[in-house]
Amino acid sequence: MDALNIDTYIRKIPDFPKKGVLFYDITGILVEPKAFAYCIDKMVEIYQNKQIDAVAAIEARGFVFAAPFALRLGIPLILIRKKGKLPGKILSKKYQLEYAEAEIELQPVDVPSGKAVLLVDDLIATGGTFKAAQELITAAGARVPEIFGVVGLPFLNYTQVLGDIPIQTLITYQAE
Repeated sequence: MDALNIDTYIRKIPDFPKKGVLFYDITGILVEPKAFAYCIDKMVEIYQNKQIDAVAAIEARGFVFAAPFALRLGIPLILIRKKGKLPGKILSKKYQLEYAEAEIELQPVDVPSGKAVLLVDDLIATGGTFKAAQELITAAGARVPEIFGVVGLPFLNYTQVLGDIPIQTLITYQAE
């Protein structure tokens, strides 16, 4: 696979969703098929020989990357949704974003007990969403051996929140 500079497809939007926040918008990747395919191909390359039994995608843009990845590897896709979006029995977890509070949920029936579940989202910022998702997966009986984000913002100290869970990104940014 030829290397591709995905940075050229990520839009940096200042003062969104509030003043002082620089938003890294990955939709530029999605509108360019070669950039999107590159991301999925890289995910497959990274994980095809690792013991991953399922992938859990965090709403909303995590769905976009995790679905084709799960299909390519032939593994289950678990959806982690925002509060109030899932029917039936759910587990939920509140957490802090860098600029707000949020809550996510999952259906524990979808989580393979005792198995390895990769967590996927488009971006890792403070690590709060991933930590909440990891706690939900664990509460449902599985384990999270690794976390994947297309973009990583380590200057927001996500490793302090996520501890020793291995983190994989395709691109990382330092503070701008």
